[in-house]
Amino acid sequence: MVGPLKKLGLILLGALLGFALTLNFSAVADKAATPAGSPLPIEDLRVFSEIFGRIKSDYVEPVDDHKLIKEAITGMVAGLDPHSAYLDQEAYKELQDGTQGEFGGLGIEVTMEDGLVKVVTPIDDTPASKAGIKSGDYIIKLDDAAIKGMTLNDAVKRMRGKPDTPITLTILRKNEPKPLVITLKRAIIKMKSVKLKELDPGYGEIRISQFQEHTGEDLANAVEQFYKDNKDQPKGLILDLRNNPGGLLNSAGGGGGRISASGVPGGLHRRSGGRCQDAFDGNS
Repeated sequence: MVGPLKKLGLILLGALLGFALTLNFSAVADKAATPAGSPLPIEDLRVFSEIFGRIKSDYVEPVDDHKLIKEAITGMVAGLDPHSAYLDQEAYKELQDGTQGEFGGLGIEVTMEDGLVKVVTPIDDTPASKAGIKSGDYIIKLDDAAIKGMTLNDAVKRMRGKPDTPITLTILRKNEPKPLVITLKRAIIKMKSVKLKELDPGYGEIRISQFQEHTGEDLANAVEQFYKDNKDQPKGLILDLRNNPGGLLNSAGGGGGRISASGVPGGLHRRSGGRCQDAFDGNS
């Protein structure tokens, strides 16, 4: 294992905050979230019950109780912020597949913004990156299906599928006068979340594209490899988190802990928008 990062300055590119989707695999209902003795909003629940009953009795077509409740929960969670979503058992399984680093799809990290699917970042060496899809693109149609009205989970489910099957994306891009129509084929996406790149002699860069199940371990291996390549006398290391949408909370914390526990003299620096500032003292 790598010893203390003596005489090694570390620059952190991007922010570790605001994950597009961060998981902790803990109970959804946390008792600490509701203060003891806090009353339930009985009047609001009464209104909810009344509307539920009206839909059941007056809607033009029969409706399924389970579907109504599920949609209500989905809307409630989605209304918190653009990055929150309710996952049923099937959706949760699909999300686990993604964070384990292998699935059939296009290779893009996405979030929901203003009712459209926004590309956070295309993953390197995937159909999406090869087709020229860019960070900041807005997907407005998947084949002939409009995104408006879909949840993020619905859109992700449509984009995933068997390898070599085609899908057509209609995209809005800044400074493009007309929507772009891009057809690409799905592939097995094997996400390598940690990549080490040598810069000038003695300097390296580690890019973390997403926090997956084995990111902490892979990060430790990358740092160890960086030391070996520089005969235990490296000069500087950049940790690049730009366009990282998040992932497993435990993995993110574990990866950061492996760096901060190494004892970077002078602290860990965060760089954003061309500015560099101290984030914390690596020796504290």
